Amino acid sequence: MTVGYVEKSISPKNTDLEKINSFTRSDFNEDSLYVFSVALCNNDIDRDYEKFSVQALEQLKEKFLGKTGIFDHSMRATDQKARIFDTWLEKVEGKKTADGEDFYQLKAKAYMVKSDENMPLITDIEAGIKKEVSVSCSLAKSTCSICGCDKRSVVCEHIGGHEYKGKTAYSVLSDVKDAYEFSFVAVPAQREAGVTKSFNFKKEDANMTDIINTLKSCNSSVTLSKIQADEILNHIDSLNEEAVLGREYKKNLTNEVVGLCAKAMPDMDLNIFSGVAQVMTTKELLSFKKAFLKTNASGDISLQLKPEKSQKSNNVHSNYKI
Repeated sequence: MTVGYVEKSISPKNTDLEKINSFTRSDFNEDSLYVFSVALCNNDIDRDYEKFSVQALEQLKEKFLGKTGIFDHSMRATDQKARIFDTWLEKVEGKKTADGEDFYQLKAKAYMVKSDENMPLITDIEAGIKKEVSVSCSLAKSTCSICGCDKRSVVCEHIGGHEYKGKTAYSVLSDVKDAYEFSFVAVPAQREAGVTKSFNFKKEDANMTDIINTLKSCNSSVTLSKIQADEILNHIDSLNEEAVLGREYKKNLTNEVVGLCAKAMPDMDLNIFSGVAQVMTTKELLSFKKAFLKTNASGDISLQLKPEKSQKSNNVHSNYKI
């Protein structure tokens, strides 16, 4: 087993039909439905070096009830083909995750209508062609396995997949906000059950690190809702405004430092120093500004090494010896 997968078709029991018909407008019988089980996701580390916590799987178990099955995370209503009517969390005895935890899988039962339109998909599922699945959900927290910080709110230096003192860095996803759908895909992110992680970018806590990490986690196409796209664009506009202010501040600081240099070191070629100042970082410019202000305040513009202490001499010319 290397990816999330459709397990097998099921002959629905009466209890299954009751659950299914709770989602339908009219009652369907066993002959009119195609029912199958599917392993949605698990708590193992995926190809993006992220994993669900067991608590997150428990939350997803509730969130995925009634969600639809589609193709490649498409948002088009015409691509809706199945619906989940039952979910449960299953511990796989004797199996461990890559980081040594007990292995848990979130499983589900889904149904489709046996229509002429759906028969090609049903045939592909039965033949094992349409088998791999991926889920789309929203999580609020991403905890670094090395330092324990929440990458949603703190810039973390630990890169997923890299080793730090013998430990591989990865992120633990938790605090589920919503589940959207499951899709038939070619290559899911999870090794046992593919996952496309989707995060809500809130105005007060969104940062470019979150956006970049989320986009990096998508191996193929990226689908955004209108709300998500607007939030990202608004955040980029905010960053652009801050960048303009930052560039203006650095420009004024550079001019100020060049002016202070002219006072502190009148013999300095200002054209040369100005060129150097243009490529300085803001931190370097502030350091020069502090030094020049101190020099101009003291009136001491000499640059010399502190002389070593020497024994007193009666020779009046001793201070001029080289």
